[in-house]
Amino acid sequence: MKKITLFISVLLFLFTAIASAHGPVRQKSEEEITINAPAEKVWAIIKDFGDMSWHPGIKSVTVKGDNKKGAIRVLTLKNGGTITEELKKYDDKKMSYAYKITEMSTAKTITHAGAEEKVPVLPVDNYAAGIELEPKGNSTVVSWKAAYYRAYMNNNPPAEMNEEAANTAVTAILKAGLTNLKALAEK
Repeated sequence: MKKITLFISVLLFLFTAIASAHGPVRQKSEEEITINAPAEKVWAIIKDFGDMSWHPGIKSVTVKGDNKKGAIRVLTLKNGGTITEELKKYDDKKMSYAYKITEMSTAKTITHAGAEEKVPVLPVDNYAAGIELEPKGNSTVVSWKAAYYRAYMNNNPPAEMNEEAANTAVTAILKAGLTNLKALAEK
């Protein structure tokens, strides 16, 4: 009986240790909008990887390369931060492209669990996204998908870098961009 009790105790301990030791979980965000304009008109607004003037949160963009895999753009945000992105895929015929964040500036520094932590301008890590257009007669469905981890990769993240902060920030960026794209394309 003692062996069974000991065995069950060890199993419970291991289960508890494994359950509480998991790190961040890959998050996904997808926003979609229907724009009352032909796909060619919408694509003309967003097809240049080096032009993000259609997004209201972007102040300026510098780019190295054109619409080919490996092109790098540096977004300067209206709130002052920067995000560097690399073009991973580009398909003019399918009206789509995919990119990955490679670097971000720090929005602020906080103290968490006795250590100084840099909070990036977008509270995510390992962020990859893609945008694609689907023609629907005289209208267009635009889908913007992103996958990422929270910014704090250890357990017990601070509020500024947890899943909720990451999801809220990414959703806001996608929605603001698509809403403004709709307004521009429907003019």
